[in-house]
Amino acid sequence: MTLSPKPRIALFVTCLVDLYRPSIGFAAISLLEAAGCMVEVPRAQTCCGQPAYNSGDHATARDLAAGLIKSFAGYDYVVAPSGSCAGMLRKHMPDLFTNDPELRAAAETLAAKTYELTSFLVDVMKFEGLGLRHVGQVTYHDSCAGLRELGVKSQPRTLLSQIEGLELVEMAEPEICCGFGGTFCIKYPDISARMAADKTADVRATGAPTLLAGDLGCLLNLAGTISRDNQQIAVRHVAEILVGVADTLPPIGAPKS
Repeated sequence: MTLSPKPRIALFVTCLVDLYRPSIGFAAISLLEAAGCMVEVPRAQTCCGQPAYNSGDHATARDLAAGLIKSFAGYDYVVAPSGSCAGMLRKHMPDLFTNDPELRAAAETLAAKTYELTSFLVDVMKFEGLGLRHVGQVTYHDSCAGLRELGVKSQPRTLLSQIEGLELVEMAEPEICCGFGGTFCIKYPDISARMAADKTADVRATGAPTLLAGDLGCLLNLAGTISRDNQQIAVRHVAEILVGVADTLPPIGAPKS
């Protein structure tokens, strides 16, 4: 496919961002436009199908996948502010169509052009940030799907290093799961809660007042644990820091006023 001077991007908003934290979607648009992209948000997009896929309901996952293939046709890239949802499209969706060569080929085309937000900004667009200033320490949680399925590790850190005054303080175990795991936290709540408690203890040990990640599922899970334990830690998606809205937008899980 021949790219236009400005790559035409379909923003895959994701269900959680749409329902719980639309500011992440707007931050993603701002970053992509600043990187030189033309961004559109296809209205017909739906869930990526990951909950159904992980629960063994492949028929529902296939129906959702077929709709997404149509919604995202014709774009140069599909970008999601979530390693989990991007991973579903990039790594698992083609396998839903083993008995349908035409749809499998279309799913493979979609997979090849799908990226997690920070990976796309750094690896494809070579974006170096907005020249912002944010005084203070942050720590970063590596979400499982982004890290293990898409190799997202250095990219968010590269972008954060461009922010003047920001100090990244690493956890002892930033790559350990937070306990969310999609339906895992529903099927195994006691195990999930213990994992979240261990993760937030690791966050507290850094002394950083702000916790960042690139996947809202993880952030909602950790924000809930932090709130219940009355911990004074602000939880934010990395895109919100990268566009400089930390001073105007309440942290995830915090009251709006």
